[in-house]
Amino acid sequence: MRIAYIVPYVPNLIRTRPFNLIGQLSALGHTVSVFTLGSSKQDSRDAQLLMSRCAEVHYQTQPIVNSLLSCAAALPSHRPLQAVYSWNLRFAERMKNLLFGRESFAAFDVVHVEHLRGSQYGRYIKANAPGIPVVWDSVDCISHLFRQASNQSGSAFSKLITSFELKRTEKAEGELMSVFDHVLVTSEIDKKAMLDLVPDGLYPAPISVLSNGVDLEYYRPRQDIQRDPETLVFSGKMSYHANISMVKYLVAEIMPKVWQRRPGTRLVIVGKDPSADVQNLTRNPLVTVTGTVDDIRPYLWKATVAVVPLVYGAGIQNKILEAMACGIPVVTTLRTTSSLQATPGQDILVADNPDVFASMVLQLIEGPHLQREIGNSGFRYVQKYHNWKQIALDLIRIYQKVN
Repeated sequence: MRIAYIVPYVPNLIRTRPFNLIGQLSALGHTVSVFTLGSSKQDSRDAQLLMSRCAEVHYQTQPIVNSLLSCAAALPSHRPLQAVYSWNLRFAERMKNLLFGRESFAAFDVVHVEHLRGSQYGRYIKANAPGIPVVWDSVDCISHLFRQASNQSGSAFSKLITSFELKRTEKAEGELMSVFDHVLVTSEIDKKAMLDLVPDGLYPAPISVLSNGVDLEYYRPRQDIQRDPETLVFSGKMSYHANISMVKYLVAEIMPKVWQRRPGTRLVIVGKDPSADVQNLTRNPLVTVTGTVDDIRPYLWKATVAVVPLVYGAGIQNKILEAMACGIPVVTTLRTTSSLQATPGQDILVADNPDVFASMVLQLIEGPHLQREIGNSGFRYVQKYHNWKQIALDLIRIYQKVN
């Protein structure tokens, strides 16, 4: 198939969903042309690297100031800021011209548009380049995430922004459900949340759950590396409000209970752009905040336990899949497992109460056999359910249905 893949941020190892889907679709013999935007030198470098994974990359520089101006212009309207943040009319027109060949027939079999930020491009194509089916990969239900953040985020600024955006986003996502030929999300929870937003009188497009995967060649167990005793790891983009809330909750509510019995236990927080709140956690000498790292895997291979105490969120937590793929046992909350098929107590340990969460962490620290058992079972789980090749094959079947 000839696939136009529109993603409003440059796919890379951190933006794992488009990065791996594009690579797998190409490896399966399909022609993938990527249309993407970025604002930094790193984005430009990532776009260059992406060329090795697909047929071609059309990259548009989008200075942050342009995105902020678009958001400012949208303030008096009812449009969510997420939907206009990555909009670039010149890029949309260039894209439309490339979607048709010289003989005025479609040069592509299907257009794939990712995220609410990319939805404006999908709308533009439906209006100006009719005849090409458009699949919208919402990824997560953003209004579901905002609804949680507006109530539970520990940041006053995050609560303000998400509360402001909530009604706009609910309206936009509900309407978008009837615009495209097919809609994708990463979990059943997000599917239900999206369908609940559809206004009376509108008929939603078919919607499918297309799970996230993990690169099993990149993330893998290393039996030759000895784990550090009493070392916990948390990974993720540390400017993201949900991750900030998680680590603050972890340090305030869970770690004191761990330290009470194991006072030497270290917590390593790995991820780019740590906020001031996150950096302040290093006032405790047992907490390390790394900031950006070239490779997250050594931190996973060396840790005793990966901890993901989700306070709120949407979709699938990639940090869980990456840790499981590295053979490290994971302790998390019930919110995360509702989007996974993992078996609690076998593939992963689950606790919503801080006391129980700390107890499970301590059991793993003090039980090398349990560490290996949960780590090995988690690895087998991701092999079975989160293989990117199989997920890409499922995506091709969806493309064929709309084509």
